[in-house]
Amino acid sequence: MNHRSERVSSLIQEELNKIISKEVEFFNCLVTITSVNVDNKLDRAVMNFSVIPSKKSEEVFRILEKAAGHLQYLLLKKLSIKPLPRISFKIDYGPEKAAEVEKLLMEEDNK
Repeated sequence: MNHRSERVSSLIQEELNKIISKEVEFFNCLVTITSVNVDNKLDRAVMNFSVIPSKKSEEVFRILEKAAGHLQYLLLKKLSIKPLPRISFKIDYGPEKAAEVEKLLMEEDNK
């Protein structure tokens, strides 16, 4: 990833987290954009997100995919990036897996 792609990724992640917290209704769960991967041509951006509780990840994925066009529009209004990469979403299971490993380590220490 080149320097411009990294800067665009960072800007999109910051703004999208703000927009999602205000604009999208998730029932009884916390959604966080954990990382953004923008291709070198700045055509596409994949938003990795985590959900607490993780059992609602698939439901949140469907909500985000359905709202992608609107979120793209809101991002375009906030950021002065032309053209703005087309966004898509991917579930990030990293935080969930890290919690499982930590739990296993704690159980092992208690034995």
